[in-house]
Amino acid sequence: MAQGNYSVGLDIGTTKIVAIIGRENEYGKIEVLGMGKSKSLGVHRGVVNNITQTISSIQQAVEQAEVNSGVKIGSVVAGIAGQHIRSLQHSDYITRPNSEEVINNDDLDKLCNQVYKLVMLPGEEIIHVLPQEYKVDGQSEIKEPRGMYGGRLEANFHVVVGQVSSIKNIGRCIKSSGLELGNITLEPLASAEAVLSQEEKEAGVALLDIGGGTTDLAIFKDGIIRHTSVIPFGGNVITEDIKQGCSIIEKQAELLKIKFGSAWPGENKDNEIVSIPGLRGREPKEITLKNLSKIIHARVVEIIEQVYVEIKNYGHEEQKKKLIAGIVLTGGGSQLKHLKQLVEYITGMDTRIGYPNEHLAGDSDEEVASPLYATAVGLLMKALESKTRPVEVEMGEAHEEEKVLVGQEQMAGTGSVSSHKERKSIFDKWSEKLKDFLDNAE
Repeated sequence: MAQGNYSVGLDIGTTKIVAIIGRENEYGKIEVLGMGKSKSLGVHRGVVNNITQTISSIQQAVEQAEVNSGVKIGSVVAGIAGQHIRSLQHSDYITRPNSEEVINNDDLDKLCNQVYKLVMLPGEEIIHVLPQEYKVDGQSEIKEPRGMYGGRLEANFHVVVGQVSSIKNIGRCIKSSGLELGNITLEPLASAEAVLSQEEKEAGVALLDIGGGTTDLAIFKDGIIRHTSVIPFGGNVITEDIKQGCSIIEKQAELLKIKFGSAWPGENKDNEIVSIPGLRGREPKEITLKNLSKIIHARVVEIIEQVYVEIKNYGHEEQKKKLIAGIVLTGGGSQLKHLKQLVEYITGMDTRIGYPNEHLAGDSDEEVASPLYATAVGLLMKALESKTRPVEVEMGEAHEEEKVLVGQEQMAGTGSVSSHKERKSIFDKWSEKLKDFLDNAE
């Protein structure tokens, strides 16, 4: 196997864990070399609650991806979500000692570093510092200040904060699975990378990633991330409602939801009935599809209304902040029948389903292009962008002449535009701090 710049995205979700190995081809599209997935057993609402089971699930997904691709995985970019994630807006500035010199990367780093020093609530850690607009000597609405003259550089930042313990638990699971943690990315940002176009981000769009345990929201306007939020409800809550409402087991409830579920009760006639086998010789249960969709509808409406409150809080009603591109739905939950129509009905905003196929090479497996894998594809894109490479070994040839590509971690600056990839970012230093902590904890 020829050597290449392979990267790995690892999506540690509530219902599934997915590892995707890929590389960029000459056209800038992503070639997926191998994918592995396993049932996620130790994660609840996006947060690890059983280390041993999570490690086992990660290893299973990684082994499958290695077998499918013939590449040994060394380093991964993982996603983080969960109820503990919150975001805030912050403004900061630096005074430059010499205004006769042009603003460079060091100035931007210094400004971002300053934000990372913000005092958070006990037990919280800053995950991302994302600059929105800069000001140079009072001149506002500058997207790219590098190369300009000025004495005072200030910026508005979107700061994403999470619980230290949750971040360290993800790090511990990855390290105990025999992998290196290259970087951690907020999952809605990864999903946005995979399914949104630049035009949508410019026009204003709300990305809604409906997963098993959480529903993640990311709002973009003028090409800049404006708001992120994690709502602690997802597809699993709908399954739980069906289980309780119809008095059946979880496996049957999940199958009912996928095969016959609809978010719009009016679609089903009263005489449409599905028969569920009874447990251990008991009589089969008969469930009307109208009742099934009523149960689903009630919970989905609750989730959409919570999301709409978040969108309105951002200020969507104002003309200046109007999201022209509407809502993009992705994640496994977006495959629920008639969900698109229900979202349009409740919010009055244009809605489409987001597929990650736009960034994939033409010969990619159809399965990977499903909204189910949007987060995993986005994490792979983030990994390729930051050039976090796994160790590459030809599988099945365990002799001295194994080709090994040592994992190089040249991260793109989290706090500034991704064009200066060769620099060591603030997030790198944070990742190193996390690795040191994990090493010392052993």
